[in-house]
Amino acid sequence: MAVIEPKRPSSVTRGAQRPKKTSQKMLLALPKGLVDAGEKPEQAALREVLEETGVVASIVAKLGDTKYVYVRTWGDGERVFKIVSFYLLKYESGTIGDISEEMRIEVQRALWIPLLGAVRRLSYRGEKDMVNRAQGYVEEHEGI
Repeated sequence: MAVIEPKRPSSVTRGAQRPKKTSQKMLLALPKGLVDAGEKPEQAALREVLEETGVVASIVAKLGDTKYVYVRTWGDGERVFKIVSFYLLKYESGTIGDISEEMRIEVQRALWIPLLGAVRRLSYRGEKDMVNRAQGYVEEHEGI
């Protein structure tokens, strides 16, 4: 599965999305981002995966949504409630890590990791749940 090592912004505190304390030095996360005006969540997911990983994919199934709150420590310091939709995607083409320089402000690097064992490597609880759902889907639908 494609994951990213995000740049660690010093200006964001992530409430419920705070990574668990682990011995791992690298923070790994699933690609995600905002839905642009006129865009459907599915389109945003495919665009964000391409922008953040360099991989073109197609949607297999929706896995679910996670909800969390973070506090902007820049500007107004507002609490922001966020809902993120996650999808199981199938690789179509592209090279992992082939991302634009503009995205390098958000993404340190992108890499492949095995789906089995990914839960132990990801940093955020909600994303770990989505990986468990993806594993269940793959087990139930052999041949995808």
